Amino acid sequence: MSRIYLYDTTLRDGAQTRGVDFSVRDKITIANWLDQFGMAYVEGGWPGANPTDEAFFAAPPVLEHAQLTAFGMTRRASRSAENDPGLQAVLNSPARAVCLVGKTWDYHVTNALNITLDENLDVIRSSLAQVLIRGKEALFDAEHFFDGFKANPAYALECLKAAHEAGARWIVLCDTNGGALPHEVEAIVQQAALVVPGEQLAIHCHDDTGNAVANSLAAVRAGCRMVQGTLNGLGERCGNADLVTLIPTLVHKLGHDVGVPEDALRQLSNLSRAFDALLDREPDSHAPYVGASAFAHKGGLHASAVAKNPSFYEHIDPASVGNRREIIMSNQAGQSNVLLQLEDLGIEVGNDNANLPALLTAVKQREHEGYAYDRAAGSFAVLALQVLKRLPLHFTLQDFTVHDHGQYSPTGELHMTTRATMKLQVGNDTVVTEAEGNGPVHALDCALREALVQAYPELASVSLTDYHVRILDSGAATGAKTRVLLESEDGLTKTRWMTVGVSTNIISASLQALTDAYVFKLAMGGG
Repeated sequence: MSRIYLYDTTLRDGAQTRGVDFSVRDKITIANWLDQFGMAYVEGGWPGANPTDEAFFAAPPVLEHAQLTAFGMTRRASRSAENDPGLQAVLNSPARAVCLVGKTWDYHVTNALNITLDENLDVIRSSLAQVLIRGKEALFDAEHFFDGFKANPAYALECLKAAHEAGARWIVLCDTNGGALPHEVEAIVQQAALVVPGEQLAIHCHDDTGNAVANSLAAVRAGCRMVQGTLNGLGERCGNADLVTLIPTLVHKLGHDVGVPEDALRQLSNLSRAFDALLDREPDSHAPYVGASAFAHKGGLHASAVAKNPSFYEHIDPASVGNRREIIMSNQAGQSNVLLQLEDLGIEVGNDNANLPALLTAVKQREHEGYAYDRAAGSFAVLALQVLKRLPLHFTLQDFTVHDHGQYSPTGELHMTTRATMKLQVGNDTVVTEAEGNGPVHALDCALREALVQAYPELASVSLTDYHVRILDSGAATGAKTRVLLESEDGLTKTRWMTVGVSTNIISASLQALTDAYVFKLAMGGG
């Protein structure tokens, strides 16, 4: 088993993602997460490049495991390493490791830097020498290495040799444009390993052809012993190699030691989702290993097989990366899906097996009508308890009215008010409520809550957290059938569930999903 060192560049390369703007607090939080997880190196940013990175390195977090690394570039050709302000800013940072990026593509040397090939070699040597003089660990990012190798193999390898002879601990082979393919990477790294020992070679891939993870694995097969990447594949353009995918692949598929303890690896899904939450991004449900759909089984044949032995349709144990198996209800489902989903929800079938075919038929019919139980487990639980004749009658909605009123101000500004009136039977009482909201769904929710909370105080902690609308038959234009998905959360237990409603009337669809959300909480406790 070989040791592969993990180098995270989320705080620098990941920060170049469109729409991502880390604050200093964000960077400190993420750095601590990465350190606790077990990363070997955490690249904090580029000292002197911007105020955020300046502030971060002015008071960096104290990392227990990871080596905090500062990123920068080799000296300018017109200055000595001792007198280059940009290089000195990086060297003066408190980071114990410094990664300097330099040119290895002859075309860039002669046309971007406008210097000779020999002068560029001296730039690499003298810059890295300054890192060692400061007593820091030196890394050299061989920018555009794979493109450079294709153009001029001898010169690209000469740059690696110069960095190695200058004392760089790691020589990082960069697919900067992200255009290399796995077979190219493996062959070129093998050539690089003839100049620099594999235990000093690292790989840094971008994902412009969708091959960043595959290229990184190819480089490891060819001898690289450090892998660079970012959380959830963040990065400029199409992103960087996704460490969240690479780490379990290196461990579970290739048998490498990546320095991450087993209990930490079981927190991988939590790390990925916490990072998305910090960025206010929706997690990718189809992400390998950690996505909500990564171990979700929709087909009845699959669910039946998984019930017997999960390895029939799962390549690893979901728990090993902190994920979970999910059996999805849909029109593709079989009886095994029903049983496993009920078990997952904590609904005991007991002697009600005779009703399972009726439940399966009901699910398939409703899916045909537009319901989506693969996402709305809350509504599936309500339907299941109804068919199994075990759903208590907590309340009955008898009548409701929604009234929108719009009024224009003298300046032409439109002011909208929405009022909902609702009549329900709650136990032996008839309850009539009226409430205002910032829209029809909000007004209905307020009226429904007002009617129910007095009888069921446990509903006071429930709130709506998300609302999705989809037109199912756009050809019908404004008369189209609409699907509404609602996400609810119990503020006390922090559990969430989704419910669904379908109708040609968006108010009706919304009210179906809303009613199911409260029925699910009352029947199941929101768990």
